Amino acid sequence: MQEAAGVLKEGFLVKRGHVVRNWKVRWFVLLQDKLLYYKMEGGKKEPSPKGRILLDGCTITCPCLEYENRPLLIKLKTKTNTDYFLECCSREERDSWALDITGAIHAGHPVQVQELHKMKNSFKLLENISLHQIVEKMCDSSTGIKLTRNLEQGNRYKETFTGSALVDWLISHSFAVSRFEAVTLASMLMEENFIKPVGTRSTEATRYTDLSEQFLDDSTALYMFAESSKKSTSSKEQLQFNISELSGTIVKQGFLVKQGHKRKNWKVRRFVLRADPAFLHYYDPTKEENRPVGGFSLRGCLVSALEDNGVPAGVKGNVQGNLFKIITKNDVHYYIQASSKAERAQWIEAIKPLT
Repeated sequence: MQEAAGVLKEGFLVKRGHVVRNWKVRWFVLLQDKLLYYKMEGGKKEPSPKGRILLDGCTITCPCLEYENRPLLIKLKTKTNTDYFLECCSREERDSWALDITGAIHAGHPVQVQELHKMKNSFKLLENISLHQIVEKMCDSSTGIKLTRNLEQGNRYKETFTGSALVDWLISHSFAVSRFEAVTLASMLMEENFIKPVGTRSTEATRYTDLSEQFLDDSTALYMFAESSKKSTSSKEQLQFNISELSGTIVKQGFLVKQGHKRKNWKVRRFVLRADPAFLHYYDPTKEENRPVGGFSLRGCLVSALEDNGVPAGVKGNVQGNLFKIITKNDVHYYIQASSKAERAQWIEAIKPLT
């Protein structure tokens, strides 16, 4: 899965099927005029693409909020009116893919690419729009911002939204054209007491003197409408994972390929590395619910790169290259494959200090 000549970008994305509307992880390769996607079999990319998206005449929507449980979508509409929905593993990754795809679509039009980069530096609140109107739209039960339960530092908050979710919502409803504009607008909503920060992450940011730094475009910063600020006590609903496990700060996240414990088959999982407390959780990106399918404490773990020549002991199938292994203190062995040597090194580097 190393980058080939002419490749602008490559990596895992989750794609919605055309016929059966299910979600599958595919390996995407962005070229100058098209986006190819490949099926993964046994941890290896199949030699020929499963499909291609021609970029000439394509329009891109990002953020795309058509699926409320999948907030990190990019939507591509081809000139023959075929819709493609592609999900990324983080906001940063989504914005990076969107910028590169937009650059490829407009490659023949350098002026438009310059406009893209200029967009984020100018901002004026639309003259005919008041903050009251924005808040009314935000509260709308069908098109408003989705309110969710969130956990932070072991506290559970009802009816909150994250900073980056609000930024996405403001852009997709045309109140702002860039993230910079949306953050400025969100800061104004906070200053006028329409919304308020909840939890440590977002509350601490309000101490900054510069208004533009007080609102966080961040998926871990929580906010709520000022009039609905009731902190809920922990209910009896059974969570598969202890709340404290999932309350740590996210250090790194991304798609990696993992060998199963029982059937030894290889599956793409979205891995999330957290500190304080140090845990590594993994999620099934094809599923709607944002709940880990597995995870373990990193205390006392050993992490190491595996030899790139030949198939290492413990690894089933013809999976070679970019592998690393984590052994937990209970002696459970996890075999994981990154998409490049550099990515493997980054993960090992991020995990080691937390063990």
